[in-house]
Order: sequence, then structure tokens, then C-alpha cells
Amino acid sequence: MSAAAPAPPPLGAELDALLRRMRLPCLRRAAPEVLAAAKAQRWDPAEVLRALIAEEVAGRDRSSLATRRARAGFPTGKTFDAWEDGLSSVPAPTQSALRTLEWIDRRESLVVCGPAGTGKTFLLEALGQAAVEAGKQVAWLTLEGLGVLVRRCRADDSATKAITRILRADLVVIDDIGLLPVGADAAEGLYRLVDAAYERRSAAVSSRRPSGFDELMPKTLATATVDRLLHHAHLCQTSGESVRLTQALAGQGVTPLR
Repeated sequence: MSAAAPAPPPLGAELDALLRRMRLPCLRRAAPEVLAAAKAQRWDPAEVLRALIAEEVAGRDRSSLATRRARAGFPTGKTFDAWEDGLSSVPAPTQSALRTLEWIDRRESLVVCGPAGTGKTFLLEALGQAAVEAGKQVAWLTLEGLGVLVRRCRADDSATKAITRILRADLVVIDDIGLLPVGADAAEGLYRLVDAAYERRSAAVSSRRPSGFDELMPKTLATATVDRLLHHAHLCQTSGESVRLTQALAGQGVTPLR
């Protein structure tokens, strides 16, 4: 059994203090190993500098990604790594076009409608995760959450400011409209958000109802909301049996009992 390689010598106290003061944590952590390799392999000074700065940049990128992902508030963490194109009823060319994220750059919206279990939420979350990985800001919301927001802001009339903060995101996702009854506060919140995002930000919505929003909310609000939501939107219809139910009946949702 070969002996473990000796740990590189730690940085001197003065250099360590300077790196802390400059707030270069990733460079500071990598420096002992990089400097040891540079000494052993006689690196050019410019290569040492490049390697150290690259470590700091990579570390900051990882930290920024983690921050954007946490701020988004995704429900499960599903990405396209677990997505199976063939199980989705959305046409493959449409899936490919959506995954380019060019529609977000154009401030276009996406509406995905279909029965339960046909991949609506999975698709939206995977697209949101891809957007985060591409450096974009994403906000994941539900109608219930919008209703809570409106009620909380009613006392000091700060709903407009709250919606403005949400729209700092490049993509705003509102999941599963129509799953539960829509209260007055949630209906108002949905309209406010869609109206504020119109032609300024991309919104992505999933719903079990391809039409009939006026059955969920007051007709005047429903008409105004749908008009703004659909004007620059890509419409995707999912169909078929529930993937979750199919997997459950095939015993794929659990570890077999012994």
C-alpha cells in the first residue's frame, strides 16, 4: 500500500491574512497545493497566477450557481439529467427549441397544459434549472403563494413593490394553475404578476385547464390575464396516462419489499 502524499506546506500567516482581506477564499484554499505543484514542476510565474485565478473564478461560479438555485425555490431539484424525451408527449423539436432558452432572452412566455402526471411540472423545473445553470435568475411560485403575498402586502399597499422584486428574475414560473380553487387574493396576485411581466420578463405556467380561466377567477381578471399571458407565449399540450401512475403500477416507484 503506497503512502499518502504529504500535505503541501500551509501559506504563511501574512499571505493568508492578505488573501482573507481581499476576500479570495477559493484562491486561498487552493494556493498551498498550486504553489507546491508550481515549485516541483518549475511552472512559469504567469502559469501560477493563471491557475490561482482560475480556482477563484471557478469557486465563485459554483457559489453563484448555488445561490441562484436556492433563490429560485424549485420544488424537487429535477433537471434534464433525469428527463426522458420519449416519455413526454411534447414533440421532440419543441423540447429541443425550449432547451435553447432563446425564448427567455426574447422575453416570451410558455404555457404547458395537460392532465396530471404528464410531465408539466418536471418540464418547467428542468427548464428553470437549465436557466439557472446558464446564469439566469428564476423565481418559482404557486397561486397559493401569490395569494399569501397579496394578503401580506395589503396592509401597507406594497404589492407592487413585491411584484417588482419577483420580476428581477429572468424567468418566473407559476406551477399548477387550476389544481386548487383560486381565491380573490391569488387571482389578483396572478393578474398583477402577468401584467407586470408582460413584454418585460418571461413567464412559464402549467395548468390542467388549457382554457376556462374564467371558471377559476372573476371573468374580467381572467380575460385580462389570459390576453397578456398568451400574446407572446409558446403553447404546449401534454397528453396520455400519468407517468407516475404507470411507474407505480409497474413497481418502479419504490424499492421492492423482501
